[in-house]
Amino acid sequence: MVSMQASASRPQDEDAMPLKVMTVLPPRERFAVGEAGAISLLVQRMAAPGEIVVGLPPDSAPFAGISFLPVQRVFRPFSRIHRYAGGVARLARQVQPDLLEVHNRPDVALALRKLCPTVPVVLVLHNDPCGMRRARTSGERDKLGQAVAIVAVSEWVRSRFVSQNVKACVRVLPNSLTMASLPAQPDQREKRLLFAGRVVADKGADAFVAACAQILPRYPEWRADMIGADRFGPDSPETPFLAALRPKAIEAGVVLHGYQPHEVVLNAMAHDAIVVVPSRWPEPFGMSALEAMGCGAALVASRKGSLPDVVGDTGLYADPDDLPKLVQVIERLMRDEPLRQTLGQDARQRAWLFDTTIVREKRRLLHQDIVREWRWKGTFHA
Repeated sequence: MVSMQASASRPQDEDAMPLKVMTVLPPRERFAVGEAGAISLLVQRMAAPGEIVVGLPPDSAPFAGISFLPVQRVFRPFSRIHRYAGGVARLARQVQPDLLEVHNRPDVALALRKLCPTVPVVLVLHNDPCGMRRARTSGERDKLGQAVAIVAVSEWVRSRFVSQNVKACVRVLPNSLTMASLPAQPDQREKRLLFAGRVVADKGADAFVAACAQILPRYPEWRADMIGADRFGPDSPETPFLAALRPKAIEAGVVLHGYQPHEVVLNAMAHDAIVVVPSRWPEPFGMSALEAMGCGAALVASRKGSLPDVVGDTGLYADPDDLPKLVQVIERLMRDEPLRQTLGQDARQRAWLFDTTIVREKRRLLHQDIVREWRWKGTFHA
C-alpha cells in the first residue's frame, strides 16, 4: 500500500491552496508532439501549474513546460494493467499528490484506489463507459461510482454511465479548446471540403467520399481533402477499410493526406470553407467539431452522441447514411457564402464557451470539491 497521510490530512483552511494533481494517462497514450492522441492533447491544454502528468515514456521529448514522469511498469505476476498501476503508485509515493486524475481507464482507477487508499481518485471518462472493462454492467458501474469520483466529458457520457438505474454522482466537465492558440483566419477561405479525423467507418469517412463523388463534378472550382488515418501517429497501418476507400477517394477527386500533426489539421480548418463531421458512432464529445468551430469554419455534422450539444445551432446536420440529404446539406453551404460566413462566426463565438481558461477554472473548482467531499462527507467508499 502507498501511504499518503500528509495528503489525506490536508486542513480545511487550505482549500483555497492549489492542489497537487497527478494526471494518469491511459497506457496507450504518449505525451509528446507527433505521438499524442486526443486525450494527451487535452491533458496538455488543461494542465495547471505544478501538475504532474504520468504515462508510458514517449519515443521523443515530452511536451515542454509540463512536468512529466515516465511510468515504469512493476514486474510482478499481475496483469499488464496492474503492472502499469503499480508503476503509477510508485511515482505517487514520491510525489505525494492531493488527487489522482485517471483518464478513461476504470480498471486503472480501481487499481489505484486500492494501492493509494488515502488519496482521492478521479476517473475522467472520454468514451462510452458501457464498453469499458470494469464498467460494462450496471453492477460494475455502481461499484465504480462508489469507489472513485466520476467525471464525464459530456452529458451523453454521463447518461450512459447512469443507464440501467445506476445510482452514482457523475459530474460533467467538457473538453476544452485554447482559442488564443488557434491559427489566424484568412479574409477569404478556400473553396474546399475537409474531413479531419480517423479514417474509419464509425467516423463516416466513406460517407464523405461518397458525397464528394456526387458533389465535386458539379462544382469544379471546389476541392476536397481528407486528413487522418486509422489511428494517431505516422506509423498508422493500411487497414482493409482504408485500402478499399483509397481508390474510391481518388476517383471522387478527394485528396488523402494521411496522418498529419495537430497543427496541420488546425491550419486546414482555419483556411477551408467547410468541415464535415459525418460520424456514425455516438460521439462522446466531438472534438473535431469543436476545433472546426473554433477555427471559424462552416460545419456539417451528424446528430450522433454529444455532437448536437457541442455544435448547437451553429452548424447544419445530416445523417451520414442518408446520402441524398448529406449531399443536399453540403451543397447548400457551397452555394451560399453568406450562410457559411454567418455559421462560421456563430460557431467561433460558441467555441469560446469551451475555452481552456474557462474549463480549467471549472476543473480546479471541481477538484477542490471532490477532495472536500472525499475527506468529510464520505461520499465515496472503497
